[in-house]
Amino acid sequence: MTVIVDAPRIEHHREPLGIGERMPRLSWTVASAPSGWRQDAYRVELERGGATTSHEVQSPEQVLVDWPGDPLSSRDIVTVRIAVRGADGAWSEASAPTTLEAGLLEPSDWVARPIGSIRNENAHSDQRRPSIVRREFEAQGGLVRARLYATAHGLYEAELNGERVGDDTLSPGWTVYGQRLRYYTYDVTDSVRPGTNAIGAWLGDGWYRGRLGWRGGFRNLYGADQSFLGQLELTYADGSREIIGTDHSWTSAASPILHSGIYDGEDYDAREEHRGWSSPGFDEAGWEGVQERHRDPATLVSPTAPPVRCTEELRPVEVLTGPSGSRILDFGQNLVGRVRIRVSGPAGATVTLRTAEVMQDGEIYTRPLRDARSADNYTLAGRDVEEWEPRFTFHGFRYVEVAGWPGDLDADAAAGALIARVYHTDLERTGWFDSSDPALNRLHENVRWGMRGNFVDIPTDCPQRDERVGWTGDIQVFGPTASTLYDVSGMLSGWLHDLAIEQLPDGTVPWYVPVIPADRMWTPIRPGAAWGDVATLLPWTLYERFGDTGVLRAQFDSARRWVDLLARLAGPSRLWNTGFQLGDWLDPAAPPQDPADARTDRYLVATAYFAKSARTVARMAEVLGLDEERVHYDALAAEVVAAFAAEYVNADGTMTSDAQTAYALGLRFDLITDPHRRDAAASRLAQLVRDAGNRIATGFVGTPLVSDALSAGGHIDTAYDLLLERECPSWLYQVEQGATTVWERWDSLMPDGTVNPGTMTSFNHYALGAVADWMHRVVAGLAPDAPGYRRIRFAPRPGGGLTSASARHLTPYGEAAITWRIEDGALHVEVTVPVGTEAVLDFVGVDEESVGPGIHSRTVRFSQ
Repeated sequence: MTVIVDAPRIEHHREPLGIGERMPRLSWTVASAPSGWRQDAYRVELERGGATTSHEVQSPEQVLVDWPGDPLSSRDIVTVRIAVRGADGAWSEASAPTTLEAGLLEPSDWVARPIGSIRNENAHSDQRRPSIVRREFEAQGGLVRARLYATAHGLYEAELNGERVGDDTLSPGWTVYGQRLRYYTYDVTDSVRPGTNAIGAWLGDGWYRGRLGWRGGFRNLYGADQSFLGQLELTYADGSREIIGTDHSWTSAASPILHSGIYDGEDYDAREEHRGWSSPGFDEAGWEGVQERHRDPATLVSPTAPPVRCTEELRPVEVLTGPSGSRILDFGQNLVGRVRIRVSGPAGATVTLRTAEVMQDGEIYTRPLRDARSADNYTLAGRDVEEWEPRFTFHGFRYVEVAGWPGDLDADAAAGALIARVYHTDLERTGWFDSSDPALNRLHENVRWGMRGNFVDIPTDCPQRDERVGWTGDIQVFGPTASTLYDVSGMLSGWLHDLAIEQLPDGTVPWYVPVIPADRMWTPIRPGAAWGDVATLLPWTLYERFGDTGVLRAQFDSARRWVDLLARLAGPSRLWNTGFQLGDWLDPAAPPQDPADARTDRYLVATAYFAKSARTVARMAEVLGLDEERVHYDALAAEVVAAFAAEYVNADGTMTSDAQTAYALGLRFDLITDPHRRDAAASRLAQLVRDAGNRIATGFVGTPLVSDALSAGGHIDTAYDLLLERECPSWLYQVEQGATTVWERWDSLMPDGTVNPGTMTSFNHYALGAVADWMHRVVAGLAPDAPGYRRIRFAPRPGGGLTSASARHLTPYGEAAITWRIEDGALHVEVTVPVGTEAVLDFVGVDEESVGPGIHSRTVRFSQ
C-alpha cells in the first residue's frame, strides 16, 4: 500500500487566508499506509515568491509542528506540501498543496481609517438609523490579485460592483474591542474589473454600540460611532500595489434599515433603498460626506476561527392558526438564525415576523425572551417579487408568527416563501454518535443543535433573550462535549485570549467574557468557583483534545493568577469557604427564582474546584517544562485535597453534603483518595440516584460529572438508569416533551405543558447537555487516552438495554471510529485506528490489548 499524505492544515484554520501567525504550526494526516508503518521523519516543502525550500525533520510528530521556514511577512503567500518517511527509509510522495496567505501583520500596513456618517448620532436614541457608505475607484489592466481587509465599529457587510463580498455575517464578531478588533480578509480578484469600480458597506450597531445586557440593557458600551474600516489592495503584474482605503473621500447615506439590534430584530423599508448604490455610475445626489474616526491599528487582529455563516436552511413543517387568528409557522426545530422571505404585495405594506421558542395556549409565548423584542419588520417597495433577510440580528426560535402577509399564507405558500436560515460559527464537525435507542439519538442531536445555536462567534449561554453573553461556567462544563462534536480549537483559544484581557489584576475571572455592565448580582465582578475555573480547565481540555501545547503556553499566566487568587482567598486553611458563590447552579430542587439554592454546599463546590484548578496548573507547568511551578502547584493541590477531605468527607465515605453533586465532585476530582472511602462514596452516590427514582438531582456543576462518577465507580447500570429515565427531571424527559435542543432548566417546560414560571427560562442552553461527551466515551466507547488522541481508548460499556452503538471522531490524526452490537450473547466490536496513533482495546471480561493503525474486529462474551 502506498503512503498517502493529505494536504496540510495551517494552525487551526479551515481557510488560511489572511492569517495572523508569523510562524504558523502545521498538521497533517496520513490517509493510508501499509500495515505497521510508522512515520519517523517528515519533509516540509515551502514555495514562496517563486523559490522552494525543503526542510527535513527527524520526528514522528504530525500535529501542530513548528514552522520550519522564515517568519511570514504581511501578505506573504506560501504553498505548503508535506512528505513523510517510514522506518524503511522510503519517502512518500508530497501531499496535495495548501496555500496560506498572511494578513496585515504590521500596524504600519494600515492606511485606512474608520469612516461613518457625519449625521448627528444621538447616543441615547432608540432609533439611530444605520448608514451605508460607498466610493468609486479606477482599476488598471493586468490585475493579478485583489484583497479586501475589512472590519467595523459595529457590524458590516461589504459589496463590490453590486455583489456581496464574502458569505460571513455578524462580522467582525464580538471581542474586547478596545484591545482586539478582528478584521477579515476577502479575495475579490474576480470581482474587480479594469476601469471604474464601486465598493461600499452596510453598517449595523451590533455588539459595539447596540443594546446589550438584561433588564433594559446599555448602549454604546464600546463607542457611539458606527464606522466601516476597509482597505482594498490591488496588486498588478508589474508588482505595483494600489490601495483604496476608507477615508474622507467616501460618501454616506441613510440605510433602508430603519433600526437593527441583536436583541430587537430589524426594521427595513424597501421603499428607501438606493438601487445600484454599490455599482459604478450611481448618482450620489443627496449623499453626504463621512467623518473619519480613530482606531489604533495595533489592535487589529486576524481571526483564529471561521466566521459566522449560514450552514443550513429549513422550511416550515406546519402552518398553525392561533386562537386570535394569528398565522404561525412551525419549523420543527429550535434553531438560531433568521427568516428569509419572498413576497409580493403593494408598496407600503409591512410584514412582521415575531419569533419564539415555544407556544402556550395556541399562541407564540414570548415571556422567556424578557426584554428582547425579537421581531423583524419588512415594508414592501411594491415590486413584482421582493426577497429580504435581516442582516444584523439573529433570533433563537422554532415558531414564527407572521402578520401583514399579502394574501393567504397556507402551507404550500409558506414552504417556498419563508425559509429559516441557520447561523453559527462555521466550525468543522468532528463527532458523530448513534445507538439502538431513538430517544438517546434525539438527545444527542438536541445537544448538537444547542451547541450550534450558542456558538455564535462566542460561546453564549442562550441565543434568544436579552442576554446572549459568554458565560464562563457554561463553557467550562461543556468544553469537553464541544471539543467532541466540533473543532472548537481556534474559536475557544481566541475567546480565552479575551478572557485573559478581561481578567482583573488580582486574578478574578469575570462571570462572562466579554464583560458588559449588569445588575447588582453580577456587579462588582467577584470570583466564583466553576465559572472562574474556566481559566484553568478549558485550556487543559483543548490540550487534551487537540494536542495543542500552544494554548497552555498562551493561557498559563491567566490560569496561574486565578489559582494564586484562590490561595489568597482560602488562606492557610486551604478551604475556600467565604464569599459569593453560585454553587451547583440550577439544581432541580432550587426554587425558580433562586437557582443557586442547591442541595450541595456551595463552599464544598468552591474548595473542590480550587483543588482541581491547582492540580491542573501543575499539569500545565509539567507539559511546559516549568519544574518550579509544577512542584509549587502540586504541593498546593495536595494541601487543598487534604483540607477538603477533612472538612467534607466523613470517615465512612459519606459526605457532609449528602447530595449527588458532592459525591460526583469528590470522585471525579480525585478528592477522596482512600480506596475504601472512594468505594463507599460511589455506592452512596448510586443509592442516592436510585432513591431519587433515577431522576436527575444535579445542576450545572454536578451534571457533567455524575455519569462518569457512577460508571468509573462500578455502577454502570445506575448510570444507564439515570441516562434513560424519562420522568422529570431527566435528559429524556425533555426529549419526551418534544425538545429539539437542551433546556436551561430541567423543567423549562413543566409536566403540565406550561412554561416554568422563573424569569430565567431558556429552551436552548448547552450546559446540561455535557452528558454527550460521556455518551461518546462510555456508551460508544471512544475516548482520547493521550493528548490529541495520539493514543485512543476504545472502552465500550454497554447497558441500559442498548443492543448497538457507534461513534466516529475526526481526531487531529484522522478518523477514529467504533461500532458495537450485542448478538447471540456476544459483543461484536469493530474499531478504526488512524495512522500515527495507537489504541487500547478495553472490553469487560478480557485483558486490555494494544493495537496499531487499521481496522480491528473483536468478539467477546457478554451478558446484560
